Amino acid sequence: MPFHLQGAPLSNPARAQGSRPSYRPGIKYILMLGALAALPAVTTDMYLPSLPTVASDLGTSQAAAQFTMSGTLLGAAVGQLVIGPFSDRFGRRLPLLIGISLHIVVSLLCAVAPGIGTLIGLRVLQGFFNAAAGVVAIAVIRDRFVGSDAARLLSRLMLVIGLAPLLAPTIGQAVASIWQWRAVFVALALIGLVLVLIVWRFMPETLPVERRRTSGGPSAFRGYRVLLKDRHFVALAFIPGLGMAVIMSYVVGSPFVFQDEYGLTAGQYALVFAINGAGMVISAQANAALVRFAPPMNILRIAVPVLLGLSLLLPVIVLTGFGGVFGLAAGLWLVLGMHGLIAANATVMALGNYGHMAGSAAALIGALQVGVAGAVSPLVGVFGGQALAMSGVIIGCCLLMAVILAVATPAYRRGRGAAPESTGAAGPGVQAPKDEITP
Repeated sequence: MPFHLQGAPLSNPARAQGSRPSYRPGIKYILMLGALAALPAVTTDMYLPSLPTVASDLGTSQAAAQFTMSGTLLGAAVGQLVIGPFSDRFGRRLPLLIGISLHIVVSLLCAVAPGIGTLIGLRVLQGFFNAAAGVVAIAVIRDRFVGSDAARLLSRLMLVIGLAPLLAPTIGQAVASIWQWRAVFVALALIGLVLVLIVWRFMPETLPVERRRTSGGPSAFRGYRVLLKDRHFVALAFIPGLGMAVIMSYVVGSPFVFQDEYGLTAGQYALVFAINGAGMVISAQANAALVRFAPPMNILRIAVPVLLGLSLLLPVIVLTGFGGVFGLAAGLWLVLGMHGLIAANATVMALGNYGHMAGSAAALIGALQVGVAGAVSPLVGVFGGQALAMSGVIIGCCLLMAVILAVATPAYRRGRGAAPESTGAAGPGVQAPKDEITP
């Protein structure tokens, strides 16, 4: 039997008319979507502790080794833009099965890459193909939920997605210590195989034929033109992207900062990474509770300035040496933890009016997330790869996020106005609840 929403059939006519669905996804449904959404993060985090070893083994620089991380993000940015319209036309299951299957093949090729150039190229392809998992998971949520309900579900998914930073580095370090870093990619291929079997057996199709976009070829990508003309959508879509840039700046810089600069062992670093991942999980669960009492935009306009203030503490800790490695880890824990109060709320606000093209909208949001993160995170290595460089890049991202929220959205304006028209699940012209979609 396929997984289903407890107490709710997979086809619900009431939802097609824009009525607010009750929040009742079953635990199996959350676990399935969470595992899919976590695949790109697992692909990054399992490999993370091996970065210094890869640089040494392949005789390359720290910056080049870091680009095997950034290249994955850039590949994912392009992949999501391709997969989004594909999923709007052919449904959610097909692009998911194709993408994860090709992820398996590329992972095995990464395991035998002869040099850093080949590995970078394969990592770009790996990101391109496993982008299907993230796009489809978000599109499936928008197929079924809007507003605070969607924000709650996204926050609950963090319980599963959060296992990536909690467990993946430790597992990756264990695998690499026994069988060398190339075995990490074999493990990623096996994870992909398990996900293919789960999707094939249990994944329900949430986009019925009558709601699929019928146009193909170049016209399938015209929806991006519509999305890019929506100033509020673009602004809200950039906010999770800058949040991901904060995370990835930490991800690509922290192995060298904590192991080389502060002298932690690989095992100690994996523990620090897991603790910081736990901070993101905790804040995401706090957000799931908060959206029951406050609209997502109300949370955003408080969380973003707080994040900026916390980020400004990082260079102070580094320059003064306050608390040593524990002080830096604590500061990063606070900064990274705020991500759980920002990404889900900005995402559901951006998606609110685009239920009729949820795949394309989710793809553009995801592409901006990984694209911005992939473009920004290499700056950590360019500026020296040390703690101060990492802190400076993080501050820049937080400052830009605050400016975008203040200038390009109605977050801080009086009389923010009536709710914009929501397309809902059925397409244009369906009104969603005003308290759910008003910025």
